[in-house]
Amino acid sequence: MIRKSIIFFIGAGLLACSSYKQSFVKPELIAVKKNSNQHIDSLIYPYKDSMSKVMDIVIANSLQNFGTARPSISMNNWVSDAVFQNQIRQIKKSEAVICLFNAGGIRSTFLKGSITIGDIFKVMPFDNSLVWVQLPISSKKEIEQFLTAGKSQPISGGKYANGNLTIDKLTSKDSLFWVITSDYLSNGNDGMTFFNSKRKIEYTNKLLRDVLIEEAKYQKNLVFDSINRMNF
Repeated sequence: MIRKSIIFFIGAGLLACSSYKQSFVKPELIAVKKNSNQHIDSLIYPYKDSMSKVMDIVIANSLQNFGTARPSISMNNWVSDAVFQNQIRQIKKSEAVICLFNAGGIRSTFLKGSITIGDIFKVMPFDNSLVWVQLPISSKKEIEQFLTAGKSQPISGGKYANGNLTIDKLTSKDSLFWVITSDYLSNGNDGMTFFNSKRKIEYTNKLLRDVLIEEAKYQKNLVFDSINRMNF
């Protein structure tokens, strides 16, 4: 009798749980009113206006068009040189230093004429921070292997040719060297696993984009260099 009661209650519970009510919704077309865009524009205008006041500020001038395609990789050179020059003016190291980024991180170029803060944001839209990474000399071989398998990357303070990476001011007695790069790359992303061998990392607490803005203001007329620093 007890067994039958348990089965009854379980069955009743299952029936209760399985009951449902179907609802049918009739689709309806909602016409877009002509003044809808005007309404949206009125909502975003205060933000767009204040943003434009910042983004449209002219900070430098370009005397010619910059590009990222080989053999004229002037945009790659400018980004790496701008960061490199900015940093070595402020931070002094006893070891050799190079600056290395990924070409895919540069998302736009400069055209001849005025350069605005908005232009820098187009070039570097990501909030990546700038870091200094100390590597052992053995990592130089790993960097060479990475560059050999890839394409031209933005580099300053050195050059690559036929499988060999030359780092300015690096001597045969040096056991360590520094690489200026982004925090994203320093974690071994985009195939830059040689950063996993880092001995030390120093944070500048500056966004890479802000450093580019700072250096563009310093240069006033952007320094143009189209020499290919990577020859395969």
